[in-house]
Amino acid sequence: MQVPNGPTGPYRLLARALAAGVLVSASACSLHGVVRPADAPAIVPPAGSATPSLTDAQASAALITQGELGGRWSATQGGATWRDGLLKTRTDAPDCQRLLDGLYAEDLLGEPTGARAVVGLDESGNAAQLRYQVAAYAASSEVDAKLAWLRTLPAKCAQFTSTDVRGGRLNVTVVPAVLPGVGDAREGLRLTMSGASSGDSGDGSGAAPMLTLDFAAVRVGDRAVSLTNGGLGGAAQDSTQQAVQVGTQRLQDVLAGRPTTTAPATPLTSAPTVPRADTPAVPRADTPAVPRADTPAEPRAESPADTDEADDTSDGNTAADTIDTADATDTAQEG
Repeated sequence: MQVPNGPTGPYRLLARALAAGVLVSASACSLHGVVRPADAPAIVPPAGSATPSLTDAQASAALITQGELGGRWSATQGGATWRDGLLKTRTDAPDCQRLLDGLYAEDLLGEPTGARAVVGLDESGNAAQLRYQVAAYAASSEVDAKLAWLRTLPAKCAQFTSTDVRGGRLNVTVVPAVLPGVGDAREGLRLTMSGASSGDSGDGSGAAPMLTLDFAAVRVGDRAVSLTNGGLGGAAQDSTQQAVQVGTQRLQDVLAGRPTTTAPATPLTSAPTVPRADTPAVPRADTPAVPRADTPAEPRAESPADTDEADDTSDGNTAADTIDTADATDTAQEG
């Protein structure tokens, strides 16, 4: 049998060979495309694997101590009684009501989303209380929004009235508070309340109360320190400023891993439930009322009458002694 060598035979074999080569090449390319690393899906890390901006240990270490504010401050002995009587009041102004509610609930910066730590201190001079908090929030913009709102309150709530649970009316004023230029952003307010019924005074004096309360907040990244300081005896502005200055620097040191100058404060595990007296204790008398037994009695001045009586008594006894002596002598001679 002869193989055809016409134009159709060889070309047909070549066409088949070329077609087979194209198919093999296409299959190899397709297979190579499946296993290329570049086409593999990207690995997305879990959302919770990000490093937290503030740990519980850092929050506790960043708390201020009573020693950093001076010898007048000590660990708190309980919540002040004026909080319920004066901060739980109602007003028709929405922003002013939000301020009162935030001061009472201690959340003017909103609810923290990360770690937090709180410490409470009492001041012996004017019976003030200071509550200091270190906390982390969702974003720095969230804290800045709260600070911007607080900045409007001295204009919106410069003067307003609120009503307590017994219907007593209180006059409230809000002014800006000067703070040190620390942190990334900051805001401070001073609130005063007066004119309530005498039953709210808390000290039994019958005088209308005068509450002075400072609020201050400083943002450091998405963390913030905030505090309230005050009471019926007033609020020392230097204590507020010192707490802000020292506390912000302490937080920055903790975040940077630098050693702090003093030991951290012991944070409050829960809000104190025992009311604290708002008036300082009555000072103890230094001189005892009853004379001590070992104190020599002061000699009594003798009057002329006492001197004469003493002389008469002395003369009478001498005469009697002379008579007795004479009788004894005569008896001995007779014997």
